[in-house]
Amino acid sequence: MTVTFISGATGGIGKAFAFACALKGYDLFLTGRSEEKLSALKEEIEKGYGVSVEIFPCDLTNSEDRAALLDFAKSKEFIVERIVNVAGVDTQLAFKDYTAEKLIFQVRVNVEATLYLTHGLLALKKGNAEVITISSMSGVSPMPYFAVYSGTKALLTNVFTSLHYELKKDGVKVTTVLPGGVYTRPDIVEQIKEQGLWGKLSAKTPEFVAERSLKAVKKNKMIYVPGGFNKFLYFLMKIAPKRIVLGFIAKRWKTQKKDAF
Repeated sequence: MTVTFISGATGGIGKAFAFACALKGYDLFLTGRSEEKLSALKEEIEKGYGVSVEIFPCDLTNSEDRAALLDFAKSKEFIVERIVNVAGVDTQLAFKDYTAEKLIFQVRVNVEATLYLTHGLLALKKGNAEVITISSMSGVSPMPYFAVYSGTKALLTNVFTSLHYELKKDGVKVTTVLPGGVYTRPDIVEQIKEQGLWGKLSAKTPEFVAERSLKAVKKNKMIYVPGGFNKFLYFLMKIAPKRIVLGFIAKRWKTQKKDAF
């Protein structure tokens, strides 16, 4: 069975990717934290789109769970033609306000699990393959008061941008996606509203991000930034003096907190 793997499949962006891929006729291999949510999604997609869906609930912070997921894929003799790395923890706190557990949790999900699963699943490809990784505009610059999330996303951007070149000879297209705000959980939607015009211009729907990202990887784009306003911000953050950027970010995010996990 040839599959498209999606992590974080029951979240807003992951689910949008699952439906967009199913619409294209891709058979799916989905993971997420909740077996109940995965089962419901499997049933909805199989009934609505006529594709096959395999699921494997996984705690991505747990090395044994991650290894079991790869063992399951091998036992099913999956051929992985597409990897969509969506799962992530967007905790937003001043560094001193983290607990040690939350620090480790965020790094393990955002970085450790993403790299581990990509490495293991690429070993199951035959011929060409595609890799889409959801990074963030938050990783374009260091972000005071959002430092850990920003740092993990910057690492993903650097790693997968490198792999764009490194894996080209192996027939693998690698695209890193840098969204701004995305209308997913209610707390995120509310935060986007609080940002006023800035948030409205930056934010996109999960469906927009998923559909455009699938097109971007077909074109083998190294970096894809969804939305014209975000492309402008990306350019601006690259050329503006770092001290000015950091001061602006610190002022904007100092009073914002997000801790949904």
